[in-house]
Amino acid sequence: MHIGPYQLANPVIAAPMAGVTDKPYRKVCRQFGVGMTVSEMLTSQFELRETTKSKYRMDLGGEPEPVAIQLVGTEPEKIAQAAKFNVSNGAQIVDINMGCPAKKVCKKAAGSALLSNESLVNEILKTVVAAVDTPVTVKIRTGANPAQRNAVIIAKIAEDAGVQAITVHGRTRECKFVGAVEYDTIAAVKAAVSIPVVANGDICTPAQAEQVMKQTGADAVMIGRAAQGQPWLFEQIASYLITGKATPMPSQKNRTDVVMDHINAIHQFYGERLGIRLARKHIKWYLQYWDIAIPIELRNRISVSEQAAEQLDLLNRFLVSSSSLIAA
Repeated sequence: MHIGPYQLANPVIAAPMAGVTDKPYRKVCRQFGVGMTVSEMLTSQFELRETTKSKYRMDLGGEPEPVAIQLVGTEPEKIAQAAKFNVSNGAQIVDINMGCPAKKVCKKAAGSALLSNESLVNEILKTVVAAVDTPVTVKIRTGANPAQRNAVIIAKIAEDAGVQAITVHGRTRECKFVGAVEYDTIAAVKAAVSIPVVANGDICTPAQAEQVMKQTGADAVMIGRAAQGQPWLFEQIASYLITGKATPMPSQKNRTDVVMDHINAIHQFYGERLGIRLARKHIKWYLQYWDIAIPIELRNRISVSEQAAEQLDLLNRFLVSSSSLIAA
């Protein structure tokens, strides 16, 4: 799959997720061979660019091509200016968020709330495409609600505006993450446009990824929540789509190394105070897939730890001891 001049190594993309797909997480995804990662969504509000959160999210240094970022906003010129700023900061692909169903985003008429205003969608996309020389992509949902599915219309607007790829999460804004995914709607979008289409929504296994691509005709799949705690899923899906066989699950020792390296990278990137708090959710996700359940007392100690060294030590002791038990 190509996005402008960039050819992806495989048709698997890590979904942009606020509070998840930060720089340390993207590095882990790349470690497991994902075709492309996308940043957490970045604000188009210039006045918020200097906040601590924005500074961490805009750190793109040392990332492999293609470097993709996602922007959120409602004002065409502001989004265009933000696109130009982020391209100057290293972004090679600019994705426009028109798919987030979160209340705090939609109450500002951004994210998937934009789908109800087709003329504004058109204006935003045309303005951003004209502002930068890099490829512009967009992520959408199937519509505002089940009675107003307009994904095909939005996709045609995007293609006419010069957008070079479109990702479709197969639910409406109203459905959020509940209910069956509308893979038929994604197929209709694919049939309506000539630009690459990426399928997103409840793709959790290699076999399911293959089935979704066959059913929709999509050029790639985007994996989000399913990879939290098991980033090796990217490699397994990519291998299955290319060879028909998924790579085996990494050994317990290899997974232990991945977890410890990731949590340590979070501490290093954010510093101790913020790092130990942001690491907690990733630890929770990793442990839910672990072969041996962590004792509740130890889980609680890890969750309330206020020291990076202690958090790492407690986690490492459990992971190493569980590996020994399994080996025995």
